[in-house]
Amino acid sequence: MTDQPRQRPATLHDIARLAGVSVITASRALSQPQKVTPATQAKVREAADALGYVPNLLAGGLKSARSMTVAALVPVLAVPQFLPTIQALTESLEAAGYQLILGQTGYDRAREPALLETMLRRRVDGIVSAGLLARGPALQRLLRQGVPLVETWDLGDDAAPADMEVGFSHAAVGRAVAGHVRARGWSHVGVAGADDQRARRRSQGFVAAWGAPVALAEVPAPSSLQAGREALGRLLAQDPALDVVVCSSDGLAHGVLIEARARGLDVPGRLAVIGFGDADFAAHLAPALTTVRVDGAAIGHEAARMLLARCAGQSVEPRRVDLGFAIIERESSARAV
Repeated sequence: MTDQPRQRPATLHDIARLAGVSVITASRALSQPQKVTPATQAKVREAADALGYVPNLLAGGLKSARSMTVAALVPVLAVPQFLPTIQALTESLEAAGYQLILGQTGYDRAREPALLETMLRRRVDGIVSAGLLARGPALQRLLRQGVPLVETWDLGDDAAPADMEVGFSHAAVGRAVAGHVRARGWSHVGVAGADDQRARRRSQGFVAAWGAPVALAEVPAPSSLQAGREALGRLLAQDPALDVVVCSSDGLAHGVLIEARARGLDVPGRLAVIGFGDADFAAHLAPALTTVRVDGAAIGHEAARMLLARCAGQSVEPRRVDLGFAIIERESSARAV
């Protein structure tokens, strides 16, 4: 088979020539069809299809100073808790004519500046981050450029956000879970948490509210079933009388459940387990997992609303929105006091 020469992309001039109309008419038929007759629309679209024409969105963006794209920065795409947010963002932005592009930080702060620089060079119209960005030069450069930013899945401690925020307090989650554990009467507590900043704040909030020593096992983010199994072993080595394990994710809690079964520890009779995130599998485990529910879809829709308002030149108030959380009690912590 011989190589075929690559053909150049079709242009508006090609379409206009084939359809027998002016370039301006061809452009209007494709971008503002209401301004031409149905017959002209049909001729131009037939020519575009025949030539395999793909509109140059970059050229259009240069004219309008808009790229019609929004960047979302997430730790990793494999983390289930972020997926409803990404889906909601995609749906809300697409309805307004915007496309979402994704960047992964890999839970590594050092990757943020390069990702932000890449997105700025692509002239994105806005940025959504899962978590708070590092307060440093990269963030200041972004803000100076006037690119709208919505930080999600967290709330800052400063009096005002860097730009806009929608999420909840991780420290408050830790305190609420500590209250739940205390009310249920457990006394030998273990905390299995990932080493990312949000999970650490939940763990710290729990320990501070508990007010007494607890067994601790920190694992690398993103957490996994294997990490959960290993974490339970480490916690039992610290306190063989352990009667409840609080986990920073449902995936980690799933691993704890597997290891508990392998060790012959009845859940919840001998050991209670609590997760975080209310992943779609949490209610279907055996036993069903007690967890903390965060409405990831609501976070995505609210972030899109705030971003689109700013892109339209509107002011956004309040610029910090707390959507809260809820403890969902299921079988894995159903042991009576």
